[in-house]
Amino acid sequence: MKEEQVRLTAWEEVRLPFSLKKKIWLNVLLFVITAFSTFYVGISLSFNYKNAEILVQNSEFSPDLSVVFSPEVIGLSIIYTAVLLGILLGHELGHFLACRYYRINATLPYFIPFPNLIGTMGAFIKIKSPIRKKHQLFDIGIAGPLTGFILSIPALVYGLSLSKVVPSIAAKEGSIMLGDSLLLKIIEGMIFKNIPPNSDIFLHPVAFAGWVGLLVTALNLFPMGQLDGGHVSYALLGSKSRNLARVFLAIFFALGIFFWVGWFLWAFLILFLGMKHPQIEDETESLSKGRKIIAYVIVLIFILSFIPDPIKGYNLVDILRELWLFK
Repeated sequence: MKEEQVRLTAWEEVRLPFSLKKKIWLNVLLFVITAFSTFYVGISLSFNYKNAEILVQNSEFSPDLSVVFSPEVIGLSIIYTAVLLGILLGHELGHFLACRYYRINATLPYFIPFPNLIGTMGAFIKIKSPIRKKHQLFDIGIAGPLTGFILSIPALVYGLSLSKVVPSIAAKEGSIMLGDSLLLKIIEGMIFKNIPPNSDIFLHPVAFAGWVGLLVTALNLFPMGQLDGGHVSYALLGSKSRNLARVFLAIFFALGIFFWVGWFLWAFLILFLGMKHPQIEDETESLSKGRKIIAYVIVLIFILSFIPDPIKGYNLVDILRELWLFK
């Protein structure tokens, strides 16, 4: 009888990671709210795209609500919402399914609504049981960014094919200039040839969703703490990964000074969450040759996706210079 109870308990413990009944309503509720907040932001993005030429010529253009909420704008906003949330959902499900494969207890994704900028502050899953092996940590770490990157590429290519070349908007008051990743520049160079001088590319909402997907991929691949890149670097380097994390923390502060002040926020957030990676059970395990090759692919993905200045002109040097001039 006791032996049967032990076996039953062990079986229940194995099955626990696959139970999705607890508090799933919260995951669904947050996803629905995030869909609405992303749709809300998508209205503005879609309207600006449809009227890009007019807005470039007249930044004070003020249409009535029937134009802002036209069927075409509504449709574009729905597409933007579906593409962006699809990329973010794919990223998190990559982690979730890898956890499920290794029978590690993890929650479904929690989305964070934010009705500004892109419509969300991303999503995350909670891993509720220990990861015992390095290869498990590596696979779970790469599954998210790899999936997100793969989903972002067709969005970027398709969206850029529909994007518009407009007169330069850099000097327009209130305009926001997005930074470019290396991959974005490569695809732009293939699609847009012989762009006139003093011109800019006005992104289609789907291209913007792909741009966000690349940014999220790069942010998560920094080899620090509990980020996906932190999992990967710890699986590869063990305790030596802490030194690498310190180097990248210094890089964060340098990026904030010369490229984008938002890097300071990321640096402080990572410091708050902790730079150290929890130890795993088997520190001596060596990753297979195949996984080490994939690690080089992940480094390449980081290089292609990284955007030093997601929003141009908002580095600490420029901000201090402007404050000095207005004295």
